[in-house]
Formats: sequence, C-alpha cells, structure tokens
Amino acid sequence: MAAPATRRTPIPAGLSADALLEIYYYLRLTRSLEERLVNLYRQGKVIGGLYCSLGQEGQSVGSAYALQPGDILSPLIRNLGSMLVMGTTPVDLFRQYMAKGTGPTHGRDTNVHFADLAKGYLGNISHLGDMVPVMAGIALSFRMRGERRVGLVHVGDGATSTGAFHEGVNFAAVQRVPLIVIIENNGYAYSTPTFRQTAVKRLAEKAKAYGVPAETVDGNDVFAVYESTKRAVERARRGEGVTLIEVVTYRRKGHAEHDDQRYQPQEERQHWARQDPLDRYLHRLVAEGWADEAEVRALDERVATELDAAVAAAEHEPLPHGDSALSGVLADPPEAERLWYRRQ
Repeated sequence: MAAPATRRTPIPAGLSADALLEIYYYLRLTRSLEERLVNLYRQGKVIGGLYCSLGQEGQSVGSAYALQPGDILSPLIRNLGSMLVMGTTPVDLFRQYMAKGTGPTHGRDTNVHFADLAKGYLGNISHLGDMVPVMAGIALSFRMRGERRVGLVHVGDGATSTGAFHEGVNFAAVQRVPLIVIIENNGYAYSTPTFRQTAVKRLAEKAKAYGVPAETVDGNDVFAVYESTKRAVERARRGEGVTLIEVVTYRRKGHAEHDDQRYQPQEERQHWARQDPLDRYLHRLVAEGWADEAEVRALDERVATELDAAVAAAEHEPLPHGDSALSGVLADPPEAERLWYRRQ
C-alpha cells in the first residue's frame, strides 16, 4: 500500500484517519453489496422483495458510526449500512435474502426482519413507525437501570404521520429516555410525495409538539450526519432525553425492485444523482489529503474480495429443511409442576 497522503487540513468531528477509511469501507461495502443483491434478485435467487438504499447509504453509515458498543439500533428496510457498521456480515445478509437454512432466521423471513442484540441491532416489525414505541421502551429500560446506553431508531418521512410515531415520541419525550429518532426524508412514502402527506416544510418541526430538540441535516453529507448524531448521542448519555434528526436525502431507486419509479420526475433523479453520498465523501477524502488513491483502491479491492467469498458461500448453502419449520416456534415448555393451570 502506498504511503498515506499528506494531511493538509484537520480532520473534522474528532475522527481519525483510520476512522475515515473505515467509514469509506462501510459506504463502499453497502453500495456494492446491494448491487450484488440486485444481480441475485434478477437471477431469481433472492426470496421476496428487495429494497435498495441507493443514494441513502451516507446517512445509514454516518448515523450508526456515532454509536458505541452496548447501544441498540433499529434499522429500516434501507439501512443495511447501519447493520454492517453494527457488525452484521455480508454472508449473513446474503443468506437472509436468499432464505438459506444457515441464515439468521433459518429461512423463515427475508429482508431485515431479524435481530442480533449481541451486535446491537433489533429487526423491525414494521417500517411504518411501529419501532418508535418499541425503541422507546428499550431506551426506558436503559434509563431505569442506570445504564449509559442509547437507542437509535430509523423511520421514514411517511411514518411521521402515523399514530405509532406520535405515541412513541411523545412517551419517550415525557420519560426523557436516551433515544435518537432518525427521520429519513427521502421525498417519498412509497409513491406519495412528502408534501402530500404532511403540511410542515421540515419534518424536524414536528419535534416542537413533543418539547424535544431537533435538527435538519444534509443526509448525503456523511460528516454532517455523523456530527449531528454524535451530538444527540452525547446528549442522551447525559440524561437529556430524546433528539429528532431529519436527514434530507433521496431514494434513487423505486420503493423496491419491482417499482418502475414512474412517479419520480427524471430531472429530480438526475439532480440527486449529482449529490451521491459516496461520491461526495470520496471526493472530500482525497481532495483534503486525508487518503490517497492507493488506499481507496485497496479498500475497493477488499470489498470486492469479501463479497465474492460471501456470495459463493451463501449460494452453495442449503435451503431450510421442511422439518425445521416446527422448531423455534414456541419456547421450551416449563416444568409441569410449575404450570399454574395444573395446580389444584
């Protein structure tokens, strides 16, 4: 590997040179992994839908990178970047999307409806705001136990118009729980433009109703997302409660691979393609002298090699055996003498 580039300007946000390269690794890994998933989907090897985050990877990686071990994150269907930062592996993601018996849910579910609390992420039960009250309860448990842990939950712009969002944020605000709510404003709730489902100009304005602080940041600026999330995390650890962060970004693909995007104007997509978060991050990384092209190329090659191995492994692993559908459905029954309904 070539010698590191001369550092011409100070690195922002308290990050190190190694951290900058690690963030780039996760950005590239997210983008490339989803490209592999698209190829597998078109080959009929992905079971179920495929929801890509093209154009939104920066906010997923930047926000999760501000967390620490012990924190809990609840991702949405377009937050593979967050899950990778938290420690999930590409091979497990391929197994999950291909419904392999070796996958995290052993072929029972697809998408991101799976959890690994040891790694710090909780699979979503719905992408329509329902994880806000769930994460409010988890964060409340941190506060009640006196733990300096925080929770972070992703919601979409459409979710901010749901009852679950309102109830969850209101409860979290009143209880002053250590929770960060990331509102991914990508312009559309499926095919509904944001202005058709809410009257506020900025979704962060909704925080006023709950008495909590909020910020609106450029979701395609990884540094801005990281710094905003870091401030919210530090505030939560100090016992100062909830923060809402609206990340303004854009979903450059359809809601899912089957969506032809006819409701998105072509010029709008072209505009946001010029705001690509990976391109912007890479340009600044090199232009500021924080990394050189050899370092970047080495990371690109590392990602390609890791994904080649992960796809090869997952593709050749078996689907779940039929009999396995009966295992893990119910908890092991308690001892008979402890069953209250059998006591005389």
